[in-house]
Amino acid sequence: MKAYPLLHSSPSPPPPTTPAGGITFDPVRIRRRETAMSFTVAASTHLPIGFAASNPRLLLIGYPRKWEIGSAASSSSAAASADVDLKSLEAALTKKDSDAVKKALTQLNESGWANKWSSQPYVSRRTTSLRELTSLGIKNAENLAIPSVRNDAAFLFTVVGTTGFLGVLAGQLPGDWGFFVPYLLGSISLVVLAIGSTSPGLLQATISSFSTVFPDYQERIARHEAAHFLVAYLLGVPILGYSLDIGKEHVNLIDEKLEKLIYSGQLDTKELDRLAVVAMAGLAAEGLTYDKVVGQSADLFTLQRFINRSKPKLSKYQQQNLTRWAVLFAGSLLKNNKALHEALIAAMQKKATVLECIQTIETG
Repeated sequence: MKAYPLLHSSPSPPPPTTPAGGITFDPVRIRRRETAMSFTVAASTHLPIGFAASNPRLLLIGYPRKWEIGSAASSSSAAASADVDLKSLEAALTKKDSDAVKKALTQLNESGWANKWSSQPYVSRRTTSLRELTSLGIKNAENLAIPSVRNDAAFLFTVVGTTGFLGVLAGQLPGDWGFFVPYLLGSISLVVLAIGSTSPGLLQATISSFSTVFPDYQERIARHEAAHFLVAYLLGVPILGYSLDIGKEHVNLIDEKLEKLIYSGQLDTKELDRLAVVAMAGLAAEGLTYDKVVGQSADLFTLQRFINRSKPKLSKYQQQNLTRWAVLFAGSLLKNNKALHEALIAAMQKKATVLECIQTIETG
């Protein structure tokens, strides 16, 4: 299977013309309207993710020097949290009003409490290599964009193994039953393979449920989504909700200004860079911890939507570099705020509210 070529190891020269052809991967869920969709990725060795996106709604759900993030003393923040009034922020979160959330957090920041909110406002893209990702601590950087098939494999192995075993047992039935029942059981595997080849979206919910057979699933999902949450918060993108439930893993990020820019296809370089870092945060978090990244497909799809809605349009090489740089920047933020990330993971695993998660970040 070919990798998404956004992290291709070619150095700086611009890539050649994209070859024709395509390969289809399993569908992913892009949140906010929870729409399952299948997508086709162009079989290019240079396109970051070569498929167009039709839904412009913003949803999430992802250096020359070491970046230092919001270093206000956490002890004073913890002491102040007992006295600070969070009612306006809580009300804004309840109403799902992104402008009110930003206003409340800005006021809390000015009062000396929300010191980490938008503490990394300056995001500037630069040329990035695979070697830098490896130096940061990203494991198997060259394979980050290869879609994971472990859930698919577990599902198919279970279906084929179970029906095969039952077919053997059914062959011992007396009379015609011992002939027809094994054939009926065997046809189940053929039907599943046919659906998976033509309409894989119909099997997505079932396949996703097989994630639970892997012992690292819950911790991996929490780490992935907590990375989106933390990086968005540090960059000043308001978070309105999140979920770690099977098939519904996401962090809801919304900004009215950004939403309008996405609808109109007018995302400028500055906003695209900021959203790219948030989109790649989950992939970066997994890459820093695990040898194999599993949840990258939805993140790459989201990034491609942003790229498709930006101006000026990026070349294939620029898209590739944007993705590498966003992984590097997000990974750097997570490493510099490792304690906060771990504390947020623990809070989200306990199903903390968004307000409680914000408190965890600010008092961590």
